[in-house]
Amino acid sequence: MSDRPEGLDHPLRLVDRIERFAARMLVRLPGHLHVRLSGEPPVSVDGLTLDPHAQLVRTLRRRRNKHGLCEPTVPQGRARYRRESILFRGPVTQVGAVQDYTIPGLGGPLRVRHYAPAVEGPRPLTVYLHGGGFVIGDLDTHDEACRILCRHGDVHVLAVDYRLAPEHPFPAALDDTFAALRWAQAHAAELGADPGRVAIGGDSAGANLAAVVSIQTRADAPPAAQLLIYPVTDSKNTRPSQQLFGEGYFLTNADRAAFTHHYLGGTGTAERDWRVSPLYADDLGGLAPALVVTAGFDMLRDEGEAYADALRSAGTTVRLTRVDAHGHGFVHMTGVSPGAREAMVQAARDWRALLDPHPLAAATG
Repeated sequence: MSDRPEGLDHPLRLVDRIERFAARMLVRLPGHLHVRLSGEPPVSVDGLTLDPHAQLVRTLRRRRNKHGLCEPTVPQGRARYRRESILFRGPVTQVGAVQDYTIPGLGGPLRVRHYAPAVEGPRPLTVYLHGGGFVIGDLDTHDEACRILCRHGDVHVLAVDYRLAPEHPFPAALDDTFAALRWAQAHAAELGADPGRVAIGGDSAGANLAAVVSIQTRADAPPAAQLLIYPVTDSKNTRPSQQLFGEGYFLTNADRAAFTHHYLGGTGTAERDWRVSPLYADDLGGLAPALVVTAGFDMLRDEGEAYADALRSAGTTVRLTRVDAHGHGFVHMTGVSPGAREAMVQAARDWRALLDPHPLAAATG
């Protein structure tokens, strides 16, 4: 077996190989043993109990890594995030075909990755924007999430490697998202997808981009739907979930502050600007139908659910699902937590149902 994982351009270190092996063995153990191995009692907060597998991963990450997500330097944070995402994704989910190429962007060529379902025939196409606070993340960190979305949602996925801050602050990522959506709408048929069902989605910062572009394009060729997985919707105000889960979990208050600083930099853009915090848009009516997925142990939980409520109040069709036992980043834990995988698979199926109330039978397994 090769020690050069797909998507990683250098061999794994010995410690990484050991950690990958341990993670794949541990996932087979019953949940109560994960809790015991974590060295602490079951984590229960706000009436919710953390998934046992997630609890152990949380403990191991806190012991091994004392740095924030973009510390001690942004390049080091990116490298660590990329390696961890690949190490803990588990066996690769098979899809029909995967192809990398470039498309035109407003700031130059954009790298994209197209995932095609195994069954031929026009399927919806989802333009997917990865999370990472607009600072970290790439096509490889979210490869498995896109594969699950493709296979279990029976949709084409076009993942976008948009420009990152601080090298490319706001609105570079937003411009790239707009360009990618327009390209996908124009070329969906060439990808084997249904031109009439080109949607947009993402997680965390990527969900923010998807939400903002959905507002921007409302009056002129909007997406067919929007998938918002634990979206960033309000960078200005503090909500209870930030106080409950802003320390000691995957995403912290300090991480978010650093991401916002890098993203907005010296642009002079306010955190309350709706292009940064879509919850403050003057009108959220008439937007594409939305599937909003939040996580119980996520500091972004309350603002994501507030955005779903605001969409609903404005008359936009919205379905809200909370993954109670998991936190921010559960899309990366599908290889080490059966619960996280189940949640991602269910999100993919719910997404297809939103795109088509009577979908063709999706592949399973």
